Amino acid sequence: MAMDAGTLDFEREIVELERKIEELNRFSSGKNVDISEEIKKLKEKANQIKKEVYEKLTAWQKTQVARFMKRPRTLDYVERIFTEYVPLHGDRLFREDPAIVGGFAWLDGIPVIVIGHQKGKNTNDSIFRNFGMPHPEGYRKALRLMKMAEKFKRPIISFVDTPAAYPGIGAEERGQAEAIARNLREMAVLKVPIVVVIHGEGGSGGALGIAVGDRILMLEHAIYSVIPPEGCSAILWRESSRAKDAAEVLRLTARDLLRFGIVDKIIPEPLGGAHRNYDEAAAAIKSAVMGMLGEIHALPVKVLIEKRYEKFRKMGIYNER
Repeated sequence: MAMDAGTLDFEREIVELERKIEELNRFSSGKNVDISEEIKKLKEKANQIKKEVYEKLTAWQKTQVARFMKRPRTLDYVERIFTEYVPLHGDRLFREDPAIVGGFAWLDGIPVIVIGHQKGKNTNDSIFRNFGMPHPEGYRKALRLMKMAEKFKRPIISFVDTPAAYPGIGAEERGQAEAIARNLREMAVLKVPIVVVIHGEGGSGGALGIAVGDRILMLEHAIYSVIPPEGCSAILWRESSRAKDAAEVLRLTARDLLRFGIVDKIIPEPLGGAHRNYDEAAAAIKSAVMGMLGEIHALPVKVLIEKRYEKFRKMGIYNER
């Protein structure tokens, strides 16, 4: 649990040091007092503690970081990575879904289509965004954008950050499962490169509905799993209180998923997590995306689709010994 809405419990000492540094900076501002040496020592100590803490995060602690309210959202990255972003709205069937965002953009001179889950930045915004849990119309909007990408021969950059697809009655009545399944089928054969970035939570089919790609990138402290730890705990042990144990069993960290071949590359985060430096995190994502696009952009369409198909067919293979 967090100390408050803006603090993670294992960051307690780090936050206290950062507050002291802020206080000393305010105290020295405009005064003829030189305490730069004291501030420098505190910063060095804070950085050392960040390094020690974040190198040893458990799977459950990484889950907390991935869900952290202060963590950058998709639009924070879009603002920093792309230019001339033009958002598009609606699925042309029912309504606009604010939990999925997307549109036209440019990436260092390359015309692309960007799509992604969007969580809120505060309570009201989270309610508006349905906590990043899309309705079926969100997935249909995403598919509409993907088809436009194919029509105009633009690569797709997809940002994943959702606990799951919304399981409400209305969503089920409007075809939630069908909408996700259709996206999986269509993304498998899209005739343009697809690069996926898992930057927060990658939860179940809600994530996979926009995550079938040629290259899958994952931030260092993001998570990606078939079910949230709480749900897994409820199924395995008939109680949600063992979420910490479930997080370990699920193997949901970037390091685990790279080892299993589910993701292709881990993107390092700024010291202390992406929430401490949005610009640095965005720069790391941009560099990784550009590198992956460079690998696949020139591939013939037939080869691109064949490799994408082979990539996902290999996932989950289990060999008995």
